[in-house]
Amino acid sequence: MEKDNGIKLFSKETYVRRRSLIKQLVGNGKLLFLGNEESSMNFKDNWYPFRQDSTFLYFFGLDLPGLSAIIDIDEDREILFGDDFTPEESVWHGVTPKLADLASQIGVDRVSSSTSISNYLAHVPSDRIHFLPPYRPENAQKLSALLRVPIGNIASGASIPFIKGVVSLRSVKSDEELAEIRRAVSTSAAMHQKVMREAKPGMKEFELVAMVTGEAIRSGGNLSFTPIITTNGQILHNHNYSNTLIAGKMLLCDFGAETAMHYAGDITRTLPVGHSFTDGQKEVYTIVHRAHQAAIHALTPGVKFLDIHLLACKQIAEGLRAIGLMKGDLDDAVAHGAHALFFPCGLGHMMGLDVHDMEDLGEEYVGYTDTLKKSTQFGVKSLRLGKELASGHVLTVEPGIYFNPLLIDQWQAEKHCSDYINYDQLAHFREFGGIRIEDNFVITPKGYELLGHPLETDSSDIEGMRSTLS
Repeated sequence: MEKDNGIKLFSKETYVRRRSLIKQLVGNGKLLFLGNEESSMNFKDNWYPFRQDSTFLYFFGLDLPGLSAIIDIDEDREILFGDDFTPEESVWHGVTPKLADLASQIGVDRVSSSTSISNYLAHVPSDRIHFLPPYRPENAQKLSALLRVPIGNIASGASIPFIKGVVSLRSVKSDEELAEIRRAVSTSAAMHQKVMREAKPGMKEFELVAMVTGEAIRSGGNLSFTPIITTNGQILHNHNYSNTLIAGKMLLCDFGAETAMHYAGDITRTLPVGHSFTDGQKEVYTIVHRAHQAAIHALTPGVKFLDIHLLACKQIAEGLRAIGLMKGDLDDAVAHGAHALFFPCGLGHMMGLDVHDMEDLGEEYVGYTDTLKKSTQFGVKSLRLGKELASGHVLTVEPGIYFNPLLIDQWQAEKHCSDYINYDQLAHFREFGGIRIEDNFVITPKGYELLGHPLETDSSDIEGMRSTLS
């Protein structure tokens, strides 16, 4: 791995090989790659932290703003577009390597100014230009100008062959990518261990957010996504950090680190705010833990992740029936989506350069196929990954049980799935919160491998870590 002024790269051969493969997969035309720009926060020169587009990183590796590139399949040509800093700009931002020197490190021998890309594409029919769906408005505007297409038509004009080619390549992680992901996940596990040992009653959630942010940056990278650290675990993506930790409640922690090369980790643990879970909390935790273990042991090439998700749903339903919250035939209950009152989200997602890998390209291409379509049923429709697993896939496994009073009230008023849910028993769980357990795995030729340093999942082991609290 090369390093130049903070820019970390794989070998030149890695990027050359990736670009060669995408050319073969798409076959013809011109592949347009738009890197990201700096984005202003509250005035022009106060920027959000820069994050390069992940597909641009995958094929070109350069973690710098203001770049774009073309792979011209028809002319067998690769061009990197961008501008070197002027001396005045260097006063403010420091000296960076010349773009031509960086291009040579990734096997690109043609460099041109950022503005010349419009001339290059000026006389190319728009149907010969392949581009990916933009998720940033400035790139949508660029595409509109470059392609002479109304901005409202940009999303529908994205190239399906280009999307499918990128997904097929990025879905299977190489050994060098797996080394980066293991590093990210191990850092994520260490961040969780710190919270497990140091979170205590009286602290604010935002103190823990500050703690894990510092640990992520200390590792040389950053957070892989906005942390979820909450005593209101029934809210799936809770980014309010104002609550005080109170003994007797639980703390749901879902966060991860990304490396300097932007490969991600994503772990969730749920812990008691005090030394131990209550009997009721441990009972529900055990149900989630059993679903987690059942799903993990089912990971193998050729198995649809949708089927593993449904296996976890059945495990959760069985556990909830055992404690009196569900009833009836559980196969029918899961088929009707009754379990989704408690597990309204998906079991996991792909992970790599993005924590939800490649989802800017469309879940229908990343997690599904031409023949396997996403369900429209509540709960299952939130499953981002349903297709058959293959060796080299990296994914999360994250079952959970959540007691959301608003959802409970709505379903009960409608008597929704009342053949399978004991609504009269749910009054005792309105203030329960939520429990989730999440780990990261790579699919191997014969099964799976846990990525990163192992982190406690059993409730007794978590209580053991909590027992040292003062």
